Amino acid sequence: MKVLIVLAHPSEESFVSFLSSEILAELKTGGHEVRHHDLWAENFSPVFTAYERLNHVGDVAEKLRALPELQQHIEDLQWCEALVLVYPTWWSGQPAMLKGWFDRVLMNGVAWILPEGAARIRPLLTNVRHLIVVTTHGSGKFVNALEGESGKRTVFRSVRLMLHRRVRCEWLAMYGLDNATLQQRQKFSGRVSRRISRVLG
Repeated sequence: MKVLIVLAHPSEESFVSFLSSEILAELKTGGHEVRHHDLWAENFSPVFTAYERLNHVGDVAEKLRALPELQQHIEDLQWCEALVLVYPTWWSGQPAMLKGWFDRVLMNGVAWILPEGAARIRPLLTNVRHLIVVTTHGSGKFVNALEGESGKRTVFRSVRLMLHRRVRCEWLAMYGLDNATLQQRQKFSGRVSRRISRVLG
């Protein structure tokens, strides 16, 4: 299977970055084709510019001539069959880096279109049949439930609408990371590897 991993964490020494490397190794061992973007390592700019807003609707090729840094991200999205997002949950949602990736890469004409007269968008990334989120939360599950888990809603109520209508979604979250033991981290890492292997085959 063709799998795209998008990592959003500023530290290579973080548990989240470790999880990303474990997922990458597991997928390669399983014989999958894998492409990987580490947004901080690549110095990706999450800033949605005035140009992008003013040219929100328009010819994609023309926009990419002005924004060549987005070309590879878009090609990889259009190539993959599974999208794996790996990030820490901060302030109940995705880091600004990943949210900016959503803003800039999931653009009109690439991820979706709104046909004239229609009230709902039409998805364009119908090649993506698996959407997997691997994330960590500093606080416990109860606190996150009270807060509403807006990050989960962003991915599964918004991003998924741009993918295949029967996309399979997986939410793999470790709660209470701030007080987790090494054994608990290892247990979660193992769970992530097993689940991804089972889901993607």
